[in-house]
Amino acid sequence: MEIRTFGVIGAGQMGNGIAQVAAMSGLDVIMNDIKDEFVQKGLGNITKLLSRGVDKGKMTAADKDAVLGRIKTSVDIKDMSAADFVVEAATENEPLKFEIFRKLDETCASHVILSTNTSSIPIGRIAAQTGRPDKVIGMHFMNPVPIMKLVEVIRGIATSEDTFKATWELSEKFGKTPAEANDYPGFIANRILMPMINEAVYCLYHSVGTAEAIDTVMKLGMNHPMGPLALADLIGLDTCLAIMETLHDGFKDSKYRPCPLLRKYVEVGWLGRKTGRGFYEYK
Repeated sequence: MEIRTFGVIGAGQMGNGIAQVAAMSGLDVIMNDIKDEFVQKGLGNITKLLSRGVDKGKMTAADKDAVLGRIKTSVDIKDMSAADFVVEAATENEPLKFEIFRKLDETCASHVILSTNTSSIPIGRIAAQTGRPDKVIGMHFMNPVPIMKLVEVIRGIATSEDTFKATWELSEKFGKTPAEANDYPGFIANRILMPMINEAVYCLYHSVGTAEAIDTVMKLGMNHPMGPLALADLIGLDTCLAIMETLHDGFKDSKYRPCPLLRKYVEVGWLGRKTGRGFYEYK
């Protein structure tokens, strides 16, 4: 079936980015969150990024207006009944995602593919909440979504070939490069990335170096565009902790044990850029 209307659950950092690239590809978009203030904040972020593109000559004002005109906001998950394909981009919280997928399964037509932007939660576990496990798949975008080219496409054990093919083609329609991953905790990206970030936090915890020194070593010594601690702040330390806990629980291997300092920062509310304080301070 042709995908014309694309649903996004969650209007936060990842959700509004996904909504933007979907609308820029020509799809009608329904961007949903639990409160109108969250949806409006997400729409404001999209507007700001598109305006920046106009200022830089990358798009016209008419193009910007056309993209925004394709985005419908929603605070009722039942609005997803109009979607041909849905991606969930809510907080990395397993019970929350399970509840969303149960509601989507009740709301959406039986042919609709339900995808998740989860960073680490097994796809099969999410698919089991629905009556259509063959139509559930991982569609893991990278942050910031409008800039980063990668989409991890993750098959659950029950994901059908048709679902995989449709998701792969949709990723390409968005101007992204898809990469296939199988359903293991953390998939490919975060199974590699998060232990590196966690080890950088351990280096800080053990006073091997300052945050600035650790990030400088990785930027200039390994040619990374951003140091691991600054990247953790961008991702959100609560998200980093949740992924490490999923890895540790899934593999039962001590190498995935979250650093106590990471846990302390999350407990005190120092979550990174979104709260103004993480491993660095932000105004």
